[in-house]
Amino acid sequence: MYRAIVTAHIACGVIALATYWMAGLSKKGSPFHRSAGKAYLLSMMGVVASSVVMAGFAFARDLVVIATFLAYLVVITTTAMALGWLALRRKRDQAAYRGLGYRVAAVLNVASGLAVFAFGIAKGDALLMGFSWVGIIVGGQMLWRAWKPLAEAKWWLREHIGAMLGCGVATHIAFLGIGIRRLTDALGVQVDLGMVAWFAPVAVSFLAGQWLQRKYLATPVRQPAAVTAS
Repeated sequence: MYRAIVTAHIACGVIALATYWMAGLSKKGSPFHRSAGKAYLLSMMGVVASSVVMAGFAFARDLVVIATFLAYLVVITTTAMALGWLALRRKRDQAAYRGLGYRVAAVLNVASGLAVFAFGIAKGDALLMGFSWVGIIVGGQMLWRAWKPLAEAKWWLREHIGAMLGCGVATHIAFLGIGIRRLTDALGVQVDLGMVAWFAPVAVSFLAGQWLQRKYLATPVRQPAAVTAS
């Protein structure tokens, strides 16, 4: 049973990785972009569901660190998936977007991040301590925006871009940290990217976010009115 779940997890992960780039490289808002995005979210639902089961198996086997990290990834990944989808569904109603569910998710991200940070200190695990800040920062930002919503027409696009970049971080961490190791092991090659596999996607996501915001959200510079000669 466990092997079947892991196989399903890997299959969904491969589809998620492929469809993420299909959506990312296609024209934004096009039918292909939307279809690839839907396929990505569906495959990620499979990844998350199988991760929950795998975390349960890890807890049962007393693999507490792995189980804790998997459970934490489920929280931050599910949050990013939900926000990316809801930002499009509720683009005309920011108040509804930042409703009770949004605030509960914000608190859950902060609380889980703090719990993982404390657990990381107790275990002396640098990965847990470092990655805990993702949930703390994301949840904190959500709480801030729930109190002070974005005052811009394309707020929903900013939220969608940020959420999907967050999903991309989770997808690529899973591939670089776990998936690529399984692939190279099958080929008889030993590859271990170490901390790079976990923190490189975060850094790349930040840079990609800056570029996307400048491209799609930058305020056009108004040209001064032409002066006519009298």
